[in-house]
Amino acid sequence: MIKCSECGYENMDGLDYCDGCGGKLNAAAAPEHAGAGAGGSGASAPAASAAPSVEAAATATPAAESTSSAAHADGGAAATGPAAAGAINSSAGSEGAAPSSDAPTGEIRKPAEAPPAPAEPQPAAAAAATFKAKLSILRGGRKGQEFELEVGNNQIGRWDPETGAFPEVDLDQDDPEAKVSRKHALVRIDGGKITVEDTGSLNGTYVNRQPRLIPGTPVDLKNGDEIIIGKTFLRLVIEPIS
Repeated sequence: MIKCSECGYENMDGLDYCDGCGGKLNAAAAPEHAGAGAGGSGASAPAASAAPSVEAAATATPAAESTSSAAHADGGAAATGPAAAGAINSSAGSEGAAPSSDAPTGEIRKPAEAPPAPAEPQPAAAAAATFKAKLSILRGGRKGQEFELEVGNNQIGRWDPETGAFPEVDLDQDDPEAKVSRKHALVRIDGGKITVEDTGSLNGTYVNRQPRLIPGTPVDLKNGDEIIIGKTFLRLVIEPIS
C-alpha cells in the first residue's frame, strides 16, 4: 500500500495519484510504507498465525486425545481380545491335557501286579513216586533177601556201632568174610533216575561184571542190572506204582 502524503489515504501499490485527493503520490513513501507495511505485516503475521496455531492446538488437543483414547481403547480391546483368547486357549489346552492321561484326574494308579511265578519243578520224591526200587541178593549171602531203596541216598555197607555206620543196605549178616567195606557204595534215586558209585571201598564195586567202578563216578542203573559188592551179588528190581 502507498499512503498519500497529502491526505493520508492509503492507495494500492502501483498508483501514481492518490484516489483520495488526486495528489501525486510520493514514490519514496512507498518503500517506507511498504517496509512499514511489511514490518507491520511481519509483526502481525506471527500474531495472526499464532492465534490459529493456538486455536488449532486447542482444537486439535481434544481431537488428538479423543483419537489417542480411541486408539488406546481399540488397542486395549485388540490386546485384550487375543490375550483373552490366548488365555482361554492356554487354559483349554492345559485342561484338555488332563483327559489324555491314562488315569482320570485325582485317581492314583496302582502298580501292575507281577505275573504269577512259574510252577517249580517237581521234587525228586514226586518224580520217584511213579516207581519203587529194591536190591535183591542173588548170591553170597541170604539169597532172596530184599532191601527197599529210598528216594535220595542209599548207602551199601556193614553196620558198625563203634563208628556210627548204619547203612540203608546193611550186608553185615550176608558178608561173613568181611569183603564188604563199612561204607562200600552208594545208590542214589533222584528225579526218576537211579545211579550207583563206589565210595572208596577196599574190594571194589562192579556193575554187570564190567570193569571196576572209579570211586566217586556215578553209573546209571536200569531194571535187572547186577551189582557186585565184595562177594555179594545183588540185582536191582524196579516196579512201577499203579
